[in-house]
Amino acid sequence: MINEGIRDREVRVIDQNGEQLGVMMTRKALELAEQAALDLVKIVPNAKPPVCKLMDYDKYRYEQSKREREIRKNQKVVSLKEVQLSATIEENDIQTKAKNALRFLSDGDKVKVSIRFRGRQITHTEIGMRVMQDFVERVKDAAVVERRPLVEGRHMIMILAPKDPGKETKQTAPKE
Repeated sequence: MINEGIRDREVRVIDQNGEQLGVMMTRKALELAEQAALDLVKIVPNAKPPVCKLMDYDKYRYEQSKREREIRKNQKVVSLKEVQLSATIEENDIQTKAKNALRFLSDGDKVKVSIRFRGRQITHTEIGMRVMQDFVERVKDAAVVERRPLVEGRHMIMILAPKDPGKETKQTAPKE
């Protein structure tokens, strides 16, 4: 609440330099703010009496939005990219998929590696597990296994996260 929006009878007032001016009637505090060409802003509404500060509210809001924009600009959004393999994938195809996964990881994205079992392939999930292990060996310099390969329905899914260059983390290899 600012200026005339403050409905309390008495308020504790702090000036623009952070010094306490004491408890006074709201009307008198508004007059002080008007003389200093500032706004009276309630900063601690639950206190007895509420604490108000003399400040340039528009400037404060502008600086606040500027800080929020700066924080948003510095955030890194991690997205999940997917690489699809098959149980019968050929050598050149897996090299291409590994190269794509390395590119995604270098951009800071996580990679979801999935194998879709078709027809009777679902009875031989160990073949899919070998393909996943081979894939992990190809990207082990840039990735850590965040989620080991698990069979969910007709799919085997594994999630790789980029390695943090600042610290060496222990990699969890997929189990057979």
